[in-house]
Amino acid sequence: MPHCTPETLALAALREPLPADDAAHLAGCAACRAEVRSLRRSVDALAVPEFATSVTPVAPPPSVWESIAGVTGVQAAPRDDSAERTPPVVAAPEAPVAPSELAPAPADVRELRPNRAKLLLAVAASLLVGVGIGAGAVALATRDGGSAVVATDLEPLDDRDATGNAEVIDTGNGEQLKVVLHAPALDDGYYEVWLLEPSVKRMVQVGVVRSGTTTLDLPEGIDLGEYPIVDVSVEPLDGNPAHSGVSVARGELES
Repeated sequence: MPHCTPETLALAALREPLPADDAAHLAGCAACRAEVRSLRRSVDALAVPEFATSVTPVAPPPSVWESIAGVTGVQAAPRDDSAERTPPVVAAPEAPVAPSELAPAPADVRELRPNRAKLLLAVAASLLVGVGIGAGAVALATRDGGSAVVATDLEPLDDRDATGNAEVIDTGNGEQLKVVLHAPALDDGYYEVWLLEPSVKRMVQVGVVRSGTTTLDLPEGIDLGEYPIVDVSVEPLDGNPAHSGVSVARGELES
């Protein structure tokens, strides 16, 4: 069976139900699962409750429209909603038109639904161009079940007000990291969890977490003996996937 389409991967990243054939392929294909994990980072960041509050709309920079026009070939400039609009002119009623003068009845037209998967993927991608989107539109689900393999308490760093615990769960179809985090809400960022080497020279990104319980899929083939440290960082909403360097809690996985 061929790999999942980008639209299917986008739906999987949003934890939408998939057709049976696509779900079966995704369960057995490491490449497709890795692509879904990479898409979920943006989706999960959009679901951070702190970003769901109403904010004053900010117009995107001209470069955004220029990029859209360059890809689509559209030449017209976007409408300026701030300009004053003149009231519409209402024309006087015309004399009735004889039936023979009427245009032929239009053919049966079917309403075309927008490609839902592409729209959903566009929502996730919009995080990277800095367009503000209400995070309440994205609903995330976590999976329970399986048995714990290793666990650790998360201790605060540098007197930060963040604690919790983390445990690795074997679901029988891969491993997940269940993180319980107790931390204050952030006004201009979000929390993300990483797995680190003891030397803290290399790290693996796992995903976005929030205060409460979050369950994340671990990367395929991750060696927890090589990356035993669970690190929780504060990340700014800047589209940069690298670690910010600001860690608030940390613990080492022990069986």
